[in-house]
Amino acid sequence: MVDLDSVGGAATGGLIASQFEKPAGQAGEHATACADCGTPTIGRFCHNCGNPAHVHRTLLHLGEELLHGVMHFDSRAWRTLPALIFRPGRLTREWVHGKRTRYVSPLAMFLFTVFVMFMALSYGPEPKESAVGRQAVATADLARKNSDVAQARRELNEAPPAGRKTAAVVLALAEAERDKAAARVGDKLKAAEMGGWKEALAAEARRNDLTFNTGDRKLDEKLQHKLENPELALYKLQQTFYKFSFLLVPISIPFVALLFLWKRGHTAYDHGVFVLYSLTFMSLLMMVAAVFVRVGGFPGALAAGLAPLIVPAHMYYQLQGAYGLGWFSALWRTALLLVFSLAALVVFLLAILWLGFA
Repeated sequence: MVDLDSVGGAATGGLIASQFEKPAGQAGEHATACADCGTPTIGRFCHNCGNPAHVHRTLLHLGEELLHGVMHFDSRAWRTLPALIFRPGRLTREWVHGKRTRYVSPLAMFLFTVFVMFMALSYGPEPKESAVGRQAVATADLARKNSDVAQARRELNEAPPAGRKTAAVVLALAEAERDKAAARVGDKLKAAEMGGWKEALAAEARRNDLTFNTGDRKLDEKLQHKLENPELALYKLQQTFYKFSFLLVPISIPFVALLFLWKRGHTAYDHGVFVLYSLTFMSLLMMVAAVFVRVGGFPGALAAGLAPLIVPAHMYYQLQGAYGLGWFSALWRTALLLVFSLAALVVFLLAILWLGFA
C-alpha cells in the first residue's frame, strides 16, 4: 500500500529542488519584453529576473512542466546519467567547479532517485518464499520444540509425587508438538503450512521468546509490540526510510571529510556533492540489481555477484576524478570509504529504527 503523503512529499521535494535549476522553456510565443518585470528580452530568458521569454498557455506544456518539475525530464538528464555511471569523478568535479548548465543538480538527482526507488518498492511484486526458506523455518521450529520436550522431561523428573501427573501431561503435549514439527521438516507441503518468516517472528513475539534490552523500558515494549505484526512494522520502517533518506547526506559528509582532513582546497560543499552523486548511483545500482534478483536464474545470480564489485570500483573512480588523486591515494581512500560507508549506514539504520518505532 502506498503512503500518499510520502508520494506527495517526494513530489514537493522534487519541485523544491527544481528551483535550484534554470527553467527550460522552449516552445511558445516569444515576447520582446519580460512578462514579469517588463525588461526588454534578447534571448530565451530575461537577463534581469531570469523569467522565460516564452509564454506557454497550452495543456501540453502543463504536462511538460509537471515532468520537468517533478522528474527533471529534459536533455540534461541524458547527459548526467551516463556521466554518473561511467565518469562519476568528472561529473562531480565539473559541478563543484561551476560547470552546471549541462547537468542535473546532485540534489535533484538524489530526490528523483529516492522517489523512483520508493515507487518501485511499493508496486513491485513480493518475492516468493523459497523451499529453502520454508525448510529453515521448519527446522528452527523443530529445534524449539525439542527444547520444550527436554525442559518438560526435567520438570517431570524433578516434580514431587503430587505434581507428577500434571508434569506427565505437559510432557505428552510437548512431545506431540515436537512430532508435528518433525513431520514438517522435509515435507514441502507441510512446511508451507508454517507460513513465512513473518508468521514465525510474530509467533515468537507473542510467546515473549524475543526480548529487547535497549535501556529504555517503553522502547522495549514498543519493539515487542511491533514485532507481533512484522508486516506492519516492515511497512512503517519502509516509510520512515523513505521520508528520512536525506539523513544519509549529513551523516556521510563528515566521514568523507575525514579522508581529506589534512588536504587543503576541499570544502564541505565539495564533499556534499560527492555524497549526493554517490548515493544516487548506489540507489540506481540497488534498484537494477533488485530487478534482476527478482527475475532469478542466471541474471539474478550475475547481478548479485557483480553488485558488490561495482560499488568499490565506482567509489575509486569517483574519488580519483573528483579530487584529482593518484591511483594509490585513491585506492587507500576507497578502502577507508567502504568502512566509513558501513559505519554511516549503521548510524542511519539506528536512526531509522528509533524514528520508526520510538
